[in-house]
Amino acid sequence: MKKRNAHPKTGLALKVAGLACASCVLAGCLGVGFATAANGVSHDMQTFGISETSTQAGASGSAESLSDKANDASATATSRLATASTRNISKGVAAIEAEEEAARRAAEEAVRIEDQAHTDAALANRAAQLSRDPGAGLTGLSEVDWNVSKVDFVSEWSQRIDNYLAGSPLAGYGAAFAEAAWENGVDPRFSPAISNTESTKGLNCFRSHNAWGWMGNTSWGSWSESINAHVQGLAKGYGYTISLANANKYCPPTYEDWYAKTLAQMELI
Repeated sequence: MKKRNAHPKTGLALKVAGLACASCVLAGCLGVGFATAANGVSHDMQTFGISETSTQAGASGSAESLSDKANDASATATSRLATASTRNISKGVAAIEAEEEAARRAAEEAVRIEDQAHTDAALANRAAQLSRDPGAGLTGLSEVDWNVSKVDFVSEWSQRIDNYLAGSPLAGYGAAFAEAAWENGVDPRFSPAISNTESTKGLNCFRSHNAWGWMGNTSWGSWSESINAHVQGLAKGYGYTISLANANKYCPPTYEDWYAKTLAQMELI
């Protein structure tokens, strides 16, 4: 009886021990399974993360590439517009410069034509006087050069006449005499020299600003006005330059003396 009772207890203990071992094995397997599963999930998550990062980097690179291309295209377009604008401006500037150059040449040609007309008129006046009064060519005076521009003519004779009139009431009016001579085609020395013979270069005038002894109530309000009037009067009434015939017309009583004195003054200018 005792042996039969002892055997069942031993079997029960073995069963309990086996069940415990099985539980441990099962727990271990489950632990390994969970760990493996966890590692798998972690690996998958890591793999997806890398792929996502790579995808984001690729997308970012593509966006940057598109942005660079857009910037390059914009820069190219801007450069082309700038080049086109520069060309348009250059064409405009060239057209303006060409127009200004044409206007300048036209103005110069107009001045040249006008100067030539005055030169021709002066030479014609001289020739006309010589044809009717040969004595005008016997004065011994140096010839006046009319084959120059008005600017050069006035510049030369202004200085020469100013030097002659220095210290007199007519000082500084060389340009007025020179310009009047140019405009009327008269020897530029004629009127200044007469002013010395008649009034000592404007010092002894019997009428206002009348330095040439013109009779009557002949007077003027300024030297410039009287100079222009006198030179114009010489051109119309006497001709190009001094001569014995002109002296006899200007101052009949003592024309020879008048001629000698006036000619001597012209030689000083």
